[in-house]
Amino acid sequence: MARMYVESWAPEYGASVLHDSELIPTDGMVDPEVEQVQWSAVRPPADCVAEVGEVGFVDGVRRVDARLSVDDGHTIVPGLFGSLAVGATHWDRTVPRATFGEVRTERLALIAAGRSDVVPSAGLGYQSVAVPSDDPGELVRQLHERMRVAEAELAAALADRGCPIVVADGPVNSLKARSIVGLIKTHRVNYLAEPQLDAVRTLAAGDRTPLFLLDGARFARYSWYVKLAEVPGGHLWSGVCRCEVAAAVGLDRAVALADCSAVLLPTAAPALHTDPRAPQNLVPIAALEKRLRRELGDARLVYRALRQAAAEGTP
Repeated sequence: MARMYVESWAPEYGASVLHDSELIPTDGMVDPEVEQVQWSAVRPPADCVAEVGEVGFVDGVRRVDARLSVDDGHTIVPGLFGSLAVGATHWDRTVPRATFGEVRTERLALIAAGRSDVVPSAGLGYQSVAVPSDDPGELVRQLHERMRVAEAELAAALADRGCPIVVADGPVNSLKARSIVGLIKTHRVNYLAEPQLDAVRTLAAGDRTPLFLLDGARFARYSWYVKLAEVPGGHLWSGVCRCEVAAAVGLDRAVALADCSAVLLPTAAPALHTDPRAPQNLVPIAALEKRLRRELGDARLVYRALRQAAAEGTP
């Protein structure tokens, strides 16, 4: 008889895993034997993080502030006003204390069909960006991509300054040998088959799977799954996140980062009743998201200012 589960994530955030029929088969090579260990749950020793004095968490938020139409008398071209902010939370484990670090914001006026008109932006500093495509959906994708690029640049800057481990919300975006761990909360791609999936089923909180190598269209990465917390009544993927690092770091460093992630990340996981995306939406990242949304300003005031500037034709 089939079992039924109620997802721990709030409905407005979808589910942490797509249904089996929706999982996308990976389009690259997967090598599950790179760590050369038996495929079963791995429990790293707690002292593997003894030398990790700081952990950086990087995330970004984006917002569509208003839809834009450019009418040149012949055609109407779609566009949008969008804002984004990226920032970091620094977890000083020697104190212990977490503080917010640098925040970077951008305001963009994206216009389709390759147009780069000067737009009325209410003095808020929107930069006009020409998007070659005529597809209105591409405007949002471009805004999202600009946010991802800004996140990758900030994560790289933290790692280059000497932060021992940087946890970036989402896949890693650099092939360079940096200690940046990508944290993927939602499972969309099917990377493993039996018997490797058995190792995921047996994970307890604080366990990880062995590493597997992903060599696809982007670049080679080492990846692994971590169980962040026990979810009562959960299924195979409940409380599980996927992590990855660029393969350029080397196998030994990747294994060390995987061990550290299995010890550190569960301690940063929120209680199930405190966050709509618990336990995958880590506390330092959730707090950072709230801070970044404040940096974008009040959405209603921004929208009203843009409407007024467009009506008056003021920059």
